[in-house]
Order: sequence, then structure tokens, then C-alpha cells
Amino acid sequence: MDRIVVLADIHGVLPALEAVLAEPDVAAADVIVLAGDIASGPQPVETLDLLVGLGERAVWVRGNADRELVEMARGSFEGDPPDPVSPWAAEQLRDDQVELLSTLPTTVTIGDTLFCHATPRDDEEMVLVDSPIARWATVLSGVPEEVRTVVCGHTHMPFARQVDRRLVVNAGSVGMPYGAPGASWALLTPAGVQLRRTTLPDTAADQLAKDSSYPGIEEWLDAYLRSNYSDTEALEAFRPRSEV
Repeated sequence: MDRIVVLADIHGVLPALEAVLAEPDVAAADVIVLAGDIASGPQPVETLDLLVGLGERAVWVRGNADRELVEMARGSFEGDPPDPVSPWAAEQLRDDQVELLSTLPTTVTIGDTLFCHATPRDDEEMVLVDSPIARWATVLSGVPEEVRTVVCGHTHMPFARQVDRRLVVNAGSVGMPYGAPGASWALLTPAGVQLRRTTLPDTAADQLAKDSSYPGIEEWLDAYLRSNYSDTEALEAFRPRSEV
């Protein structure tokens, strides 16, 4: 395959997804890998319907938020919800959408590249761009030797770094990006990896406020679309969880 696009952490943000899918390099991709945390957000039903419409071009990977949506929808989730929007999103899903999310794999390998959500061994394990090499070596210790590139998401911050002769790529987040505004995604070609960012239309927040029936949509928009958490803030928040 000459061109693979990776979209991670869409989180049910339909305007961001639509903007990315309209990019020429995305439209021309042979495969679009959906690297988890796909629907947990303000437009879960519409987001899943649009992605299903991509047909065989879409390669699906389950994230922790997708797993949690299934558990909530089926009444098996234990503990406190991770955020206010997740229980609401779970209630919106149709039965066929719950079934779809429940059957997704946690990893997919295409050629010598492995795609996952958080890490190859766990859908919510936290590893950061500046995590020590020893931590990375432990996290990747079960990955087959023939896998030379690992592509993930989960932390919502794009990066690419070497780990003991392997390339590790984080595609960032389409729906809830940290570090800089705009939907972030990754493009993989024979020439290498490009970390890309799509500017959202000025009308995105207003459109989402109009189209989403989530009761807390204005608060959600203020936190994730009308403003942007910096990479410094996110790294400091995630660091304790990355040192386990």
C-alpha cells in the first residue's frame, strides 16, 4: 500500500472528521486506519455512520473509550465515568453500532507497521514522547521483531521518535487535539511519515452546537474546540500515569 492515513481520537467530533476526510491526501489514501477512541463525544452516531460509509478503506482499531462505550451501553461498566459525555454518548448508540465497537481488534498490522490505540499491549497505557527509553523498551517488549513501526494515539499529541531502531508515531487527535489547534493526523507513505494538521472551519463550533443534542455541549466546546490545552499542560497531567 502506497498511502496510509491514520486518524486517532476522533471522539465523535463530526466537523473535525469531515474536515480531515476532505483533505486531498486523505481522499487519495489506500487505507484509513481509525486508531481508537472513535465515537465517545458529542456526535457519536453520525461519526460512526460516516466512517462505516468508507467501506473497506477503513481499518478499525478499538480504543479504551470505545470499550467503555460498549460497557456503558450494555450496563457492565464499573466505577465512575471517565468524563461527562461518555454515558450520554453510550445511550445514543444503536444496537448495531454497539456491536461494531465490541468486535474491533486492539491492534492491526499492515506490512511491517503495527497500529494500536495506546500501546500494543494495553488500550489505555500511557507513554509519552519524552518517556525514558527503558520505559519504551518495556512497553514494546512483546512486539514481534519484524514490526519496524508502531503507530498509536491516546495522548492526543502528535510525535515521531526512534525507540531502539523502531519508529514510534503518535497521530495526535482529530477531535480533541492538544498542543495546537486543528485536527491532527498522520500520513504514511514509502517516503516516510508526515504529521499533518487540518484547520477547522470557523463555523465548526457553531455547527456542532446546533447539531449535537448533548446537554453539556457549550461547556464541551469551551474546553475542546473554542480553546486548546497546551502540550505542556497535557504532559504534566499525563506524566504520573506514564511512570507506572
